[in-house]
Amino acid sequence: MLMEEYTEMNNEQCRNSNEEIKVGIAQIAPVWLNRERTLDKIIKYTKLAGDDGCQLVVFGEGLLPGYPFWIELTNGALFNSKVQKDIHAHYMDQGVQIEAGHLRDLCRTAAQKEIAVYLGCIERAVDRGGHSLFCSLVYIDPQGTIQSIHRKLMPTYEERLTWAPGDGHGLRVHQLDPFTVGGLNCWENWMPLARAALYAQGEDIHVAVWPGGIHNTADITQFIAREARSYVVSASGLMRKSDFPAEIPHLDKILANSSVFLANGGSCIAGPDGEWVVKPCIEEERMIVATISHQRIRAERQNFDPAGHYARPDVLRLSLNRERQNMLSILESSEFDKNG
Repeated sequence: MLMEEYTEMNNEQCRNSNEEIKVGIAQIAPVWLNRERTLDKIIKYTKLAGDDGCQLVVFGEGLLPGYPFWIELTNGALFNSKVQKDIHAHYMDQGVQIEAGHLRDLCRTAAQKEIAVYLGCIERAVDRGGHSLFCSLVYIDPQGTIQSIHRKLMPTYEERLTWAPGDGHGLRVHQLDPFTVGGLNCWENWMPLARAALYAQGEDIHVAVWPGGIHNTADITQFIAREARSYVVSASGLMRKSDFPAEIPHLDKILANSSVFLANGGSCIAGPDGEWVVKPCIEEERMIVATISHQRIRAERQNFDPAGHYARPDVLRLSLNRERQNMLSILESSEFDKNG
């Protein structure tokens, strides 16, 4: 496509698009480490968001099938522990294999409701042997198609005992009416270069997903919004002592050290001036809904645009490697195939 055609097409899209969209955050608890029951709950809230007119709904980090809370509660660093092996094996059994169609029903729901979805899940990646887990952020478009799977670049602290480090393949943005949306998992949001990679692709809604905790979202949500001059949608999960199902291995050991709230939410939305659109919400399951305007982004970019007129690419530039990391590269020999 010629540059002139590309520019004209983008101009036409801008002229025809609405200024506003409605976004939803589903601040919910999983049915912990139960993929099917948690997915049923996610689909229910996706339908609720769609029925409320939302064009985007966001769920917390690792919600499907749940965050690895057991590690810090059961001496997770103890090497060769039967307790750790048993719980990890159960975690793996409940992980999400996208190739196996585990998100198919959610994709159908997104298409039926014409709503985009950002979902935090624990991916059991087939392309890495099928026995390692990644904390992944999946984007499903309003047509029900999975457009990106971002594997968390660096698991934080005890997470490294159960999650593998990801790669840059999913560091992508997506067009949603007049907005360009991208996202990061939890403490990736503290990584300046990861944020910059999304800013440079035109991001103006930044989705930050968290396992839950106002201590995570209270400060950084507003900080990123001011830095990016973008909306920041911080989506957190909840986790209560009552959310542990009876079938979890070694549940007695987990509950012995659990508090009433292991994750208290903290979901919120900040505007491109850094002020609250929705203040942090804690200790309740609910759908948080707000209408946001693209005009506010353009207004705030007048004096600062981190990837535009306030960038100095002649002095500072960032390189992004989007190659999906794999230990095996297979080169087939067509000559061998023909001659056997």
